[in-house]
This record gives sequence, C-alpha cells and structure tokens, in this order.
Amino acid sequence: QVQLVESGGGLVQAGGSLRLSCAASGRTFNGYTMGWFRQAPGKEREFVAAVTWSGDTTNYAVSVKGRFTISRDNAKNTVYLQMNSLNSEDTAVYYCAAARPTTAWPMSLSKWYDYWGQGTQVTVSS
Repeated sequence: QVQLVESGGGLVQAGGSLRLSCAASGRTFNGYTMGWFRQAPGKEREFVAAVTWSGDTTNYAVSVKGRFTISRDNAKNTVYLQMNSLNSEDTAVYYCAAARPTTAWPMSLSKWYDYWGQGTQVTVSS
C-alpha cells in the first residue's frame, strides 16, 4: 500500500505561481510512475502531468504545457508540480496519483493509476 499526501495548494492571483508537493509513504516507491490530475467543480477529473520513475520522461496536458512542470525526488519519495502563469481555468482540486511499475505510457488515464491522494485545493482569482 502507498499513501500519498498532497500539499502546497492555496489561493493565488491570476498570473501567479504555486508549487504542489506529493509525499509518498508505505511500500517502496521504486519504479512507480507518478501523475497529477485535477477536478474542477462540475467537471470530470482530468489529466495534468505524468513523470516516469527515472524522471527523464514527462507528459503534459495541452492546457498546461509550457506553464506547468512535473518533477520528482526519489530520495525524498516526493513528486512536485510547479505551476506558473496560473489562470482561473486552473482552479480545481489537484490530486497526486501513483502507478505500480509499468511500461505503459503516456499514463494520461486515471484508470491506470493504483493509488491516489486526497487532493489539495488550488484557487486562482482573477
């Protein structure tokens, strides 16, 4: 079992930045692909970004590409989401997700993930 805890959400003005963190605990983190998803009020959960175990391969949703950066520190069992140039459409609850070792890619579907955090709220004011 893997436990995921997100942090770093909050209220930010449009054009600002936030960095989300997701700390993993429990079973070994080794080999897990990590992803970020988000869910806005009244909308379905959507993919934001994913990163392989090594950290050298990433994938982004079109809506965030060039503004968001996913990274990980395996020594700290932590994955990050740096969010820049935020706008009101980025307002959502952001979830961290972990997938058991897999060769699948680009890991943009929620059904491919095995563990989920409880989410952290990001609100962008215009």
